[in-house]
Amino acid sequence: MANLTPQTISLAGLGPSYANASAGGDKVGAGERIFLHVKNGSASPVTVTLTATGSVRGQSVANLTVTVPASGDRMIGPLPADLLASPVDGLVAVGYSATSTVTVAALRI
Repeated sequence: MANLTPQTISLAGLGPSYANASAGGDKVGAGERIFLHVKNGSASPVTVTLTATGSVRGQSVANLTVTVPASGDRMIGPLPADLLASPVDGLVAVGYSATSTVTVAALRI
């Protein structure tokens, strides 16, 4: 499991760095200006799961799942703390159904 550090997008531009998705999942800071860019290089779709930690009126919120199509990518976010941040470490847990050709970047606008 890796901690992804958000890269800040600026007026000068950003050539983001991508990390290989970790088989055990990754973690990233929560925030209204933070999102993930997930790229899938395989011939099959990959499901990205963000573990929800929030609740509404005492009822747990379901995990958020996003399907990244084969040879495609998805921007996922923002990552609000009240919905996704772990009460233990304040980070968002990100899981992947497959990782062999999946890369991810955490971005901040």
